[in-house]
Amino acid sequence: MKTSRCLFLTGLLAVCISAVAATETVSRQLFDQLLAESGLRVDSRQAFTDVPIQQNPILSYEHAMRHESGALELRFIVRPLGRIEIEYNDPHNAAPEPNHLFPLLFESLTQHLATNNDTSSNTLSEVEAKDKFNAQWAAVAAFDIDPQFSSEYKSAILLGMHRNDQADAYTLFLYNDPETAKPLISTTLGIMSFNPASQ
Repeated sequence: MKTSRCLFLTGLLAVCISAVAATETVSRQLFDQLLAESGLRVDSRQAFTDVPIQQNPILSYEHAMRHESGALELRFIVRPLGRIEIEYNDPHNAAPEPNHLFPLLFESLTQHLATNNDTSSNTLSEVEAKDKFNAQWAAVAAFDIDPQFSSEYKSAILLGMHRNDQADAYTLFLYNDPETAKPLISTTLGIMSFNPASQ
């Protein structure tokens, strides 16, 4: 049962990753297009500048920003639900709907990015998700990052959010020193959110 569930999660992760056709470098123009398509926005922050995407075998992402101190890097993953195609070959069950996949995808992404299973996660209340991100669901997980995804940073916080019929979106906060990164994370936690008008 556990093996089949892991395979199912791995399959879901593959669907999530392939939902956006990735090229060697994803331009800011494409990122902005994905944000618009998903009803999302990314607010500007002083002392943060765009940095090139680092190709890796773990997970593709669409945009990255780094604090001028180097203490924190943000990586953004945007998956418009309209682009997700689910291949599901179970004659006994209907294919899962994209609006129902977000908790499993978040768990799968966390396991995929972490160096081990020693992760802590927390699902926000519906009120918190709406107030902070204009989302219908949101969750946060903390873990040590797989060095294949980032060789510069050791720790990560993954924030995931979902809005029905629009998108799943993730902000990954990468850092080394928790004490230095904590205030920066606090002020940038809501840097990506759904537009209020998209409700």
